[in-house]
Amino acid sequence: MLGGFRAEGKSVGLVPTMGALHEGHASLVRRSVNENDVTVVSVFVNPTQFNDKNDLAKYPRTLEADCRLLEGIGATIAFAPSVEEVYPEPDTRSFSYPPTDTVMEGGYRPGHFNGVCQVVSKLFMMVEPDRAYFGEKDFQQIAVIRRMVEDLQFPLTIVPCPIVREESGLALSSRNSLLTADEKELATNISRVLFISRHYAKNHSLEETRQWVIDTLNALDGLEVQYYEIVDGRSLASVQSWDDSDYIVGCITVFCGQIPVRLIDNIKYQEP
Repeated sequence: MLGGFRAEGKSVGLVPTMGALHEGHASLVRRSVNENDVTVVSVFVNPTQFNDKNDLAKYPRTLEADCRLLEGIGATIAFAPSVEEVYPEPDTRSFSYPPTDTVMEGGYRPGHFNGVCQVVSKLFMMVEPDRAYFGEKDFQQIAVIRRMVEDLQFPLTIVPCPIVREESGLALSSRNSLLTADEKELATNISRVLFISRHYAKNHSLEETRQWVIDTLNALDGLEVQYYEIVDGRSLASVQSWDDSDYIVGCITVFCGQIPVRLIDNIKYQEP
């Protein structure tokens, strides 16, 4: 696909997405455009990472709008393969990187990260990028992909990019389009409480902070915390004390609204 560019010695950046692009995705694309000669953006709703068929069916798909956005911000190639192109035959490969892929999302969405590794490794083989860009909203996903890159020895650099938020603080997500206006306002409490918890943590234990976040959000009608875990930012193993690591991150998943929309976010308490 990129033979001509390769022959000219041009660097290639890849931004893997599942479409329904928003400003968070656009920030990844702009960074790739700034750092590479060629930027490929994949748009593919990967069936193997959904353990819930209803979630797969209702995932937003807006390819025409996605392509218009990508053209306007300088992407070189929009790569939107069919399921048959990505999976000409069933992918039976199994990836296992505990504890990184077994905690949090790994526990609540069995097979999810195996599907992520399947599709991302296929994209890496198809595109052969020099750099691949991922948003830190999916913090656990980046950690798992790093493990996969080391395991399969892909000659590329993973570039994590900061969470992009609305003015309200709500982390940008394709799933936000499934929220009503009132539900979207309710969802802003997720980031609000996480930001407050950084101050709360200065005078409270790690477990007290974790429980305060859960209790504060669950007290709001229409929000239900599925999990809130405070972990080591590298391995994603649980930590018991603020002194257990120099890199501590809180990762949360919350159901929001009458027809629950599953939203994720995270906050860094300590960075190296």
